[in-house]
Amino acid sequence: MKFKYKAHHPNEDKIIEGERESVDKFSLSREIRDEGLVLVSVTPVSLSWKFDIEYLNELVIRIKLHEKVIFANNLSAMIGAGLTLSRSLGVLERQTKNIKFKKVIKELVGDIDSGKSFNESLAKFPDVFSPIFTAMVAAGEESGNLAQSLKIIGEQLEKSYNLRRKVKGALAYPAVVLFAMFIIGILMMTYVVPNLIATFREFKVDLPLSTQVIMFTSDALVNYGMYVFIFAVVLCFILYKFIKTDRGGRVVDFIALNLPLIGGITTQMNTAIITRTLSSLLAAGVNMVRAITITETVANNSYYKNVLRSARDGVEKGLTLSSFFEDNEKLFPVLAGELTEVGEETGQLVKMLDSVANFYESEVDAITKDMSTIIEPALMVVIGVAVGFFAISIIQPIYSLTSAI
Repeated sequence: MKFKYKAHHPNEDKIIEGERESVDKFSLSREIRDEGLVLVSVTPVSLSWKFDIEYLNELVIRIKLHEKVIFANNLSAMIGAGLTLSRSLGVLERQTKNIKFKKVIKELVGDIDSGKSFNESLAKFPDVFSPIFTAMVAAGEESGNLAQSLKIIGEQLEKSYNLRRKVKGALAYPAVVLFAMFIIGILMMTYVVPNLIATFREFKVDLPLSTQVIMFTSDALVNYGMYVFIFAVVLCFILYKFIKTDRGGRVVDFIALNLPLIGGITTQMNTAIITRTLSSLLAAGVNMVRAITITETVANNSYYKNVLRSARDGVEKGLTLSSFFEDNEKLFPVLAGELTEVGEETGQLVKMLDSVANFYESEVDAITKDMSTIIEPALMVVIGVAVGFFAISIIQPIYSLTSAI
Protein backbone atom coordinates (compact mmCIF):
# COMPACT_ATOMS: atom_id res chain seq x y z
CA MET A 1 0.00 0.00 0.00
CA LYS A 2 1.35 3.44 -0.93
CA PHE A 3 1.47 6.41 1.46
CA LYS A 4 2.36 10.11 1.25
CA TYR A 5 4.33 11.21 4.27
CA LYS A 6 6.02 14.21 5.86
CA ALA A 7 8.93 13.70 8.23
CA HIS A 8 11.22 15.99 10.18
CA HIS A 9 14.99 15.57 9.85
CA PRO A 10 16.42 16.48 13.30
CA ASN A 11 20.03 17.03 12.16
CA GLU A 12 19.24 19.21 9.15
CA ASP A 13 16.11 20.74 10.77
CA LYS A 14 13.96 20.40 7.66
CA ILE A 15 10.74 18.67 6.53
CA ILE A 16 11.07 15.81 4.07
CA GLU A 17 8.08 14.82 1.88
CA GLY A 18 7.67 11.75 -0.27
CA GLU A 19 5.77 8.60 -1.19
CA ARG A 20 6.60 5.10 -0.05
CA GLU A 21 5.20 1.57 -0.22
CA SER A 22 4.53 -0.13 3.12
CA VAL A 23 2.26 -2.74 4.67
CA ASP A 24 0.40 -0.07 6.63
CA LYS A 25 0.97 3.27 8.35
CA PHE A 26 2.37 1.63 11.48
CA SER A 27 5.05 -0.19 9.48
CA LEU A 28 5.85 3.04 7.63
CA SER A 29 6.19 4.90 10.93
CA ARG A 30 8.61 2.28 12.21
CA GLU A 31 10.69 2.37 9.01
CA ILE A 32 10.96 6.16 9.11
CA ARG A 33 11.85 6.12 12.81
CA ASP A 34 14.61 3.57 12.12
CA GLU A 35 16.09 6.07 9.62
CA GLY A 36 16.38 8.67 12.37
CA LEU A 37 13.47 10.79 11.14
CA VAL A 38 10.38 11.97 13.02
CA LEU A 39 7.11 11.28 11.23
CA VAL A 40 4.88 14.36 11.01
CA SER A 41 1.95 13.08 8.92
CA VAL A 42 1.02 10.12 6.77
CA THR A 43 -1.82 9.81 4.24
CA PRO A 44 -2.70 6.76 2.14
CA VAL A 45 -2.56 7.36 -1.61
CA SER A 46 -5.93 6.75 -3.31
CA LEU A 47 -6.23 3.19 -4.53
CA SER A 48 -6.07 2.74 -8.28
CA TRP A 49 -8.25 0.30 -10.17
CA LYS A 50 -5.29 -2.03 -10.53
CA PHE A 51 -6.13 -5.54 -9.39
CA ASP A 52 -4.27 -6.22 -6.15
CA ILE A 53 -4.53 -9.85 -5.09
CA GLU A 54 -2.88 -9.18 -1.72
CA TYR A 55 -5.34 -6.40 -0.88
CA LEU A 56 -8.24 -8.64 -1.96
CA ASN A 57 -6.93 -11.46 0.21
CA GLU A 58 -6.82 -9.16 3.26
CA LEU A 59 -10.47 -8.25 2.71
CA VAL A 60 -11.64 -11.84 2.27
CA ILE A 61 -9.37 -13.85 4.58
CA ARG A 62 -10.38 -14.29 8.21
CA ILE A 63 -8.21 -15.25 11.16
CA LYS A 64 -9.85 -18.42 12.42
CA LEU A 65 -10.11 -19.39 16.06
CA HIS A 66 -8.11 -22.55 15.38
CA GLU A 67 -5.21 -20.41 14.13
CA LYS A 68 -5.26 -18.45 17.39
CA VAL A 69 -5.16 -21.73 19.32
CA ILE A 70 -2.05 -22.80 17.40
CA PHE A 71 -0.53 -19.34 17.91
CA ALA A 72 -1.03 -19.44 21.70
CA ASN A 73 0.21 -23.03 22.08
CA ASN A 74 3.30 -22.57 19.90
CA LEU A 75 4.20 -19.25 21.52
CA SER A 76 3.87 -20.84 24.96
CA ALA A 77 6.12 -23.74 23.96
CA MET A 78 8.84 -21.50 22.50
CA ILE A 79 8.89 -19.06 25.44
CA GLY A 80 8.94 -22.02 27.83
CA ALA A 81 11.93 -23.40 25.92
CA GLY A 82 13.87 -20.18 26.55
CA LEU A 83 13.34 -18.17 23.34
CA THR A 84 12.70 -14.45 23.70
CA LEU A 85 9.20 -13.16 22.98
CA SER A 86 10.37 -11.18 19.94
CA ARG A 87 12.20 -14.14 18.41
CA SER A 88 9.27 -16.48 19.10
CA LEU A 89 6.86 -14.10 17.36
CA GLY A 90 9.28 -13.84 14.44
CA VAL A 91 9.25 -17.62 14.04
CA LEU A 92 5.44 -17.67 14.12
CA GLU A 93 5.31 -14.88 11.54
CA ARG A 94 7.36 -16.99 9.13
CA GLN A 95 5.34 -20.12 9.85
CA THR A 96 1.82 -18.77 9.41
CA LYS A 97 0.22 -19.04 5.96
CA ASN A 98 -2.55 -16.56 6.71
CA ILE A 99 -1.58 -13.23 5.10
CA LYS A 100 -3.72 -11.20 7.48
CA PHE A 101 -2.39 -12.96 10.59
CA LYS A 102 1.18 -12.63 9.30
CA LYS A 103 0.69 -8.88 9.08
CA VAL A 104 -0.67 -8.73 12.65
CA ILE A 105 2.24 -10.76 14.04
CA LYS A 106 4.70 -8.51 12.21
CA GLU A 107 3.14 -5.52 13.96
CA LEU A 108 3.46 -7.31 17.30
CA VAL A 109 7.18 -7.90 16.67
CA GLY A 110 7.68 -4.22 15.86
CA ASP A 111 5.89 -3.12 19.04
CA ILE A 112 7.85 -5.55 21.24
CA ASP A 113 11.14 -4.40 19.71
CA SER A 114 10.18 -0.77 20.38
CA GLY A 115 9.67 -1.52 24.09
CA LYS A 116 5.91 -2.00 24.38
CA SER A 117 4.47 -4.72 26.59
CA PHE A 118 2.92 -7.74 24.88
CA ASN A 119 -0.59 -7.10 26.24
CA GLU A 120 -0.49 -3.47 25.01
CA SER A 121 0.45 -4.72 21.55
CA LEU A 122 -2.35 -7.28 21.54
CA ALA A 123 -4.88 -4.63 22.62
CA LYS A 124 -4.27 -2.83 19.29
CA PHE A 125 -6.06 -5.72 17.54
CA PRO A 126 -9.37 -6.21 19.40
CA ASP A 127 -10.88 -7.96 16.37
CA VAL A 128 -8.17 -10.61 16.50
CA PHE A 129 -7.34 -10.97 20.20
CA SER A 130 -10.29 -10.98 22.58
CA PRO A 131 -10.28 -9.19 25.96
CA ILE A 132 -9.71 -12.63 27.58
CA PHE A 133 -6.55 -13.16 25.54
CA THR A 134 -5.20 -9.71 26.39
CA ALA A 135 -6.10 -9.90 30.10
CA MET A 136 -4.50 -13.31 30.58
CA VAL A 137 -1.33 -12.18 28.81
CA ALA A 138 -1.22 -9.10 31.06
CA ALA A 139 -1.57 -11.33 34.13
CA GLY A 140 1.20 -13.59 32.82
CA GLU A 141 3.53 -10.66 32.24
CA GLU A 142 2.85 -9.27 35.72
CA SER A 143 3.47 -12.64 37.39
CA GLY A 144 6.49 -13.44 35.23
CA ASN A 145 4.86 -16.64 33.96
CA LEU A 146 3.81 -15.70 30.43
CA ALA A 147 4.40 -19.21 29.05
CA GLN A 148 1.93 -20.73 31.51
CA SER A 149 -0.67 -18.03 30.81
CA LEU A 150 -0.38 -18.65 27.07
CA LYS A 151 -0.75 -22.38 27.66
CA ILE A 152 -3.96 -21.75 29.62
CA ILE A 153 -5.20 -19.45 26.83
CA GLY A 154 -4.52 -22.15 24.23
CA GLU A 155 -6.39 -24.79 26.24
CA GLN A 156 -9.33 -22.47 26.90
CA LEU A 157 -9.62 -21.41 23.25
CA GLU A 158 -9.32 -24.99 22.04
CA LYS A 159 -12.10 -26.22 24.34
CA SER A 160 -14.36 -23.33 23.37
CA TYR A 161 -13.60 -23.99 19.69
CA ASN A 162 -14.43 -27.71 20.01
CA LEU A 163 -17.64 -26.97 21.93
CA ARG A 164 -18.93 -24.47 19.38
CA ARG A 165 -17.93 -26.74 16.48
CA LYS A 166 -19.92 -29.66 17.93
CA VAL A 167 -23.05 -27.55 18.37
CA LYS A 168 -22.77 -26.05 14.87
CA GLY A 169 -22.13 -29.48 13.40
CA ALA A 170 -25.23 -30.91 15.07
CA LEU A 171 -27.42 -28.08 13.74
CA ALA A 172 -25.92 -28.11 10.23
CA TYR A 173 -27.72 -31.29 9.12
CA PRO A 174 -31.31 -30.12 9.77
CA ALA A 175 -30.46 -26.68 8.35
CA VAL A 176 -29.25 -28.22 5.06
CA VAL A 177 -32.30 -30.50 4.79
CA LEU A 178 -34.77 -27.68 5.46
CA PHE A 179 -32.99 -25.39 2.99
CA ALA A 180 -33.11 -28.13 0.32
CA MET A 181 -36.87 -28.57 0.98
CA PHE A 182 -37.37 -24.82 0.58
CA ILE A 183 -35.54 -24.73 -2.78
CA ILE A 184 -37.38 -27.81 -4.08
CA GLY A 185 -40.68 -26.26 -3.00
CA ILE A 186 -39.94 -23.06 -4.94
CA LEU A 187 -39.00 -25.04 -8.06
CA MET A 188 -42.19 -27.11 -7.81
CA MET A 189 -44.32 -23.99 -7.39
CA THR A 190 -42.61 -22.29 -10.33
CA TYR A 191 -42.38 -25.09 -12.94
CA VAL A 192 -44.70 -27.98 -12.01
CA VAL A 193 -47.77 -26.50 -10.33
CA PRO A 194 -48.57 -23.88 -13.05
CA ASN A 195 -49.31 -26.67 -15.61
CA LEU A 196 -51.69 -28.41 -13.21
CA ILE A 197 -53.36 -25.11 -12.33
CA ALA A 198 -54.01 -24.43 -16.03
CA THR A 199 -55.77 -27.80 -16.32
CA PHE A 200 -57.90 -27.23 -13.21
CA ARG A 201 -58.97 -23.80 -14.41
CA GLU A 202 -59.79 -25.07 -17.89
CA PHE A 203 -62.19 -27.70 -16.53
CA LYS A 204 -63.50 -25.40 -13.76
CA VAL A 205 -63.05 -27.99 -11.04
CA ASP A 206 -64.08 -27.14 -7.46
CA LEU A 207 -60.85 -26.80 -5.53
CA PRO A 208 -60.28 -27.44 -1.82
CA LEU A 209 -58.74 -24.72 0.34
CA SER A 210 -55.30 -26.39 0.42
CA THR A 211 -55.16 -26.42 -3.38
CA GLN A 212 -56.22 -22.78 -3.53
CA VAL A 213 -53.38 -21.90 -1.14
CA ILE A 214 -50.89 -23.68 -3.40
CA MET A 215 -52.34 -21.98 -6.48
CA PHE A 216 -52.10 -18.56 -4.84
CA THR A 217 -48.48 -19.20 -3.85
CA SER A 218 -47.59 -20.47 -7.32
CA ASP A 219 -49.26 -17.49 -9.05
CA ALA A 220 -47.39 -15.09 -6.76
CA LEU A 221 -44.03 -16.70 -7.54
CA VAL A 222 -44.64 -16.94 -11.30
CA ASN A 223 -46.26 -13.54 -11.91
CA TYR A 224 -44.71 -11.46 -9.15
CA GLY A 225 -41.50 -13.36 -8.47
CA MET A 226 -39.30 -10.26 -8.45
CA TYR A 227 -41.60 -8.46 -6.01
CA VAL A 228 -41.74 -11.53 -3.77
CA PHE A 229 -37.94 -11.70 -3.82
CA ILE A 230 -37.61 -7.99 -2.99
CA PHE A 231 -40.18 -8.34 -0.20
CA ALA A 232 -38.31 -11.36 1.22
CA VAL A 233 -34.99 -9.48 1.13
CA VAL A 234 -36.51 -6.39 2.81
CA LEU A 235 -38.20 -8.59 5.43
CA CYS A 236 -34.92 -10.40 6.16
CA PHE A 237 -33.11 -7.06 6.42
CA ILE A 238 -35.73 -5.72 8.87
CA LEU A 239 -35.51 -8.91 10.95
CA TYR A 240 -31.72 -8.70 10.92
CA LYS A 241 -31.81 -5.09 12.11
CA PHE A 242 -34.38 -5.97 14.76
CA ILE A 243 -32.26 -8.84 16.04
CA LYS A 244 -29.30 -6.45 16.34
CA THR A 245 -31.28 -4.21 18.70
CA ASP A 246 -31.33 -4.92 22.44
CA ARG A 247 -35.01 -5.86 22.39
CA GLY A 248 -34.62 -8.07 19.32
CA GLY A 249 -31.57 -9.78 20.79
CA ARG A 250 -33.48 -10.54 23.98
CA VAL A 251 -36.35 -12.04 21.97
CA VAL A 252 -33.95 -14.35 20.14
CA ASP A 253 -32.15 -15.23 23.38
CA PHE A 254 -35.48 -15.99 25.08
CA ILE A 255 -36.51 -18.30 22.22
CA ALA A 256 -33.13 -20.05 22.32
CA LEU A 257 -33.52 -20.71 26.05
CA ASN A 258 -37.08 -22.02 25.81
CA LEU A 259 -37.12 -24.11 22.63
CA PRO A 260 -37.31 -27.87 23.23
CA LEU A 261 -33.86 -29.51 22.96
CA ILE A 262 -32.21 -26.24 21.85
CA GLY A 263 -32.95 -24.69 25.25
CA GLY A 264 -31.04 -27.42 27.08
CA ILE A 265 -28.05 -27.10 24.77
CA THR A 266 -28.07 -23.29 25.15
CA THR A 267 -28.10 -23.52 28.95
CA GLN A 268 -25.36 -26.14 29.19
CA MET A 269 -23.20 -24.53 26.51
CA ASN A 270 -23.30 -21.09 28.15
CA THR A 271 -22.65 -22.58 31.59
CA ALA A 272 -19.63 -24.44 30.21
CA ILE A 273 -18.22 -21.39 28.40
CA ILE A 274 -18.71 -19.04 31.38
CA THR A 275 -17.20 -21.39 33.99
CA ARG A 276 -14.33 -22.34 31.66
CA THR A 277 -13.51 -18.68 31.01
CA LEU A 278 -13.71 -17.73 34.70
CA SER A 279 -11.53 -20.71 35.65
CA SER A 280 -8.88 -19.80 33.05
CA LEU A 281 -8.79 -16.12 34.00
CA LEU A 282 -8.58 -16.81 37.74
CA ALA A 283 -5.88 -19.46 37.18
CA ALA A 284 -3.85 -16.87 35.23
CA GLY A 285 -4.00 -14.45 38.17
CA VAL A 286 -6.78 -12.09 37.06
CA ASN A 287 -8.82 -10.78 40.01
CA MET A 288 -12.44 -11.89 40.38
CA VAL A 289 -14.15 -8.61 39.41
CA ARG A 290 -12.01 -8.22 36.30
CA ALA A 291 -12.53 -11.89 35.42
CA ILE A 292 -16.34 -11.54 35.60
CA THR A 293 -16.21 -8.35 33.51
CA ILE A 294 -14.22 -10.08 30.78
CA THR A 295 -16.38 -13.21 30.90
CA GLU A 296 -19.44 -11.05 30.25
CA THR A 297 -18.02 -10.24 26.80
CA VAL A 298 -17.92 -13.93 25.77
CA ALA A 299 -21.40 -14.90 27.00
CA ASN A 300 -23.60 -15.77 24.00
CA ASN A 301 -26.90 -14.79 25.59
CA SER A 302 -28.08 -11.44 26.97
CA TYR A 303 -29.73 -13.12 29.98
CA TYR A 304 -26.34 -14.54 31.01
CA LYS A 305 -24.71 -11.16 30.44
CA ASN A 306 -27.21 -9.56 32.84
CA VAL A 307 -26.49 -12.17 35.53
CA LEU A 308 -22.73 -11.65 35.16
CA ARG A 309 -23.17 -7.89 35.32
CA SER A 310 -25.12 -8.26 38.56
CA ALA A 311 -22.53 -10.74 39.86
CA ARG A 312 -19.71 -8.28 39.17
CA ASP A 313 -21.47 -5.53 41.14
CA GLY A 314 -22.35 -8.00 43.91
CA VAL A 315 -18.82 -9.39 44.23
CA GLU A 316 -17.51 -5.82 44.57
CA LYS A 317 -19.87 -5.46 47.56
CA GLY A 318 -18.68 -8.69 49.15
CA LEU A 319 -21.27 -11.18 47.88
CA THR A 320 -20.29 -14.61 46.53
CA LEU A 321 -20.34 -15.66 42.88
CA SER A 322 -22.23 -18.86 43.75
CA SER A 323 -25.16 -16.88 45.16
CA PHE A 324 -25.87 -15.44 41.71
CA PHE A 325 -25.65 -18.88 40.09
CA GLU A 326 -28.06 -20.30 42.69
CA ASP A 327 -30.51 -17.40 42.28
CA ASN A 328 -30.74 -18.06 38.53
CA GLU A 329 -31.37 -21.80 38.33
CA LYS A 330 -33.18 -21.43 34.99
CA LEU A 331 -29.88 -20.26 33.48
CA PHE A 332 -27.32 -22.10 35.61
CA PRO A 333 -28.05 -25.73 36.54
CA VAL A 334 -28.13 -26.54 40.26
CA LEU A 335 -24.81 -28.40 40.06
CA ALA A 336 -23.01 -25.27 38.82
CA GLY A 337 -24.11 -23.24 41.85
CA GLU A 338 -23.38 -26.04 44.32
CA LEU A 339 -19.86 -26.77 43.06
CA THR A 340 -19.03 -23.06 42.84
CA GLU A 341 -20.15 -22.62 46.46
CA VAL A 342 -17.98 -25.58 47.53
CA GLY A 343 -15.02 -24.05 45.68
CA GLU A 344 -15.50 -20.71 47.44
CA GLU A 345 -15.74 -22.39 50.86
CA THR A 346 -12.66 -24.60 50.37
CA GLY A 347 -10.50 -22.09 48.51
CA GLN A 348 -10.50 -24.27 45.36
CA LEU A 349 -12.75 -22.14 43.19
CA VAL A 350 -10.59 -22.52 40.06
CA LYS A 351 -10.66 -26.32 40.35
CA MET A 352 -14.42 -26.44 40.94
CA LEU A 353 -15.20 -24.07 38.04
CA ASP A 354 -13.01 -26.26 35.85
CA SER A 355 -14.98 -29.31 37.00
CA VAL A 356 -18.28 -27.62 36.16
CA ALA A 357 -16.98 -26.70 32.70
CA ASN A 358 -15.74 -30.25 32.05
CA PHE A 359 -19.06 -31.76 33.14
CA TYR A 360 -21.26 -29.56 30.96
CA GLU A 361 -18.90 -29.77 27.99
CA SER A 362 -19.28 -33.57 28.16
CA GLU A 363 -23.06 -33.12 28.48
CA VAL A 364 -23.18 -30.95 25.35
CA ASP A 365 -20.96 -33.49 23.58
CA ALA A 366 -23.36 -36.32 24.49
CA ILE A 367 -26.44 -34.32 23.44
CA THR A 368 -24.96 -33.34 20.08
CA LYS A 369 -24.04 -36.97 19.40
CA ASP A 370 -27.60 -38.05 20.18
CA MET A 371 -29.17 -35.20 18.22
CA SER A 372 -28.92 -37.05 14.91
CA THR A 373 -31.07 -39.89 16.27
CA ILE A 374 -33.62 -37.35 17.52
CA ILE A 375 -33.57 -34.96 14.57
CA GLU A 376 -33.79 -37.54 11.79
CA PRO A 377 -37.27 -38.84 12.78
CA ALA A 378 -38.44 -35.27 13.42
CA LEU A 379 -37.26 -34.22 9.96
CA MET A 380 -38.95 -37.25 8.42
CA VAL A 381 -42.22 -36.17 10.05
CA VAL A 382 -41.81 -32.60 8.77
CA ILE A 383 -40.96 -33.80 5.26
CA GLY A 384 -43.84 -36.29 5.36
CA VAL A 385 -46.34 -33.60 6.39
CA ALA A 386 -45.10 -31.24 3.66
CA VAL A 387 -45.18 -33.93 0.95
CA GLY A 388 -48.56 -35.21 2.17
CA PHE A 389 -50.07 -31.71 2.12
CA PHE A 390 -48.78 -31.13 -1.40
CA ALA A 391 -49.91 -34.55 -2.66
CA ILE A 392 -53.43 -34.28 -1.21
CA SER A 393 -53.80 -30.74 -2.55
CA ILE A 394 -52.91 -31.89 -6.07
CA ILE A 395 -54.45 -35.39 -6.16
CA GLN A 396 -57.86 -34.44 -4.73
CA PRO A 397 -58.73 -32.06 -7.62
CA ILE A 398 -57.45 -34.68 -10.09
CA TYR A 399 -60.00 -37.17 -8.68
CA SER A 400 -62.69 -34.52 -9.02
CA LEU A 401 -61.55 -33.89 -12.59
CA THR A 402 -61.71 -37.63 -13.44
CA SER A 403 -65.19 -37.88 -11.98
CA ALA A 404 -66.35 -34.88 -14.03
CA ILE A 405 -65.01 -36.45 -17.23
